[in-house]
Amino acid sequence: MTTATLTSKGQITIPADIRHRLGVEAGDRIEFVELAEGGFAIKPATDDVRSLKGLLRKPDQPVSVDAMNAAIRQRLGRHQ
Repeated sequence: MTTATLTSKGQITIPADIRHRLGVEAGDRIEFVELAEGGFAIKPATDDVRSLKGLLRKPDQPVSVDAMNAAIRQRLGRHQ
């Protein structure tokens, strides 16, 4: 079993072999998931971009770049 020590600031260093197996690097986010038995599991807080498929519906009509730029200008209060 691999262990880590909690610092006085509440920080731990995840051992290299665990980081490798989780596929995480410096700057990546980690989720702490509470388990039913009262324990916790850690997992990378990264999702594959394919998990976003179907989240947004396709617009009824395509929007042109010019129309998008006009909407942005209007939102910013610049009517050009």
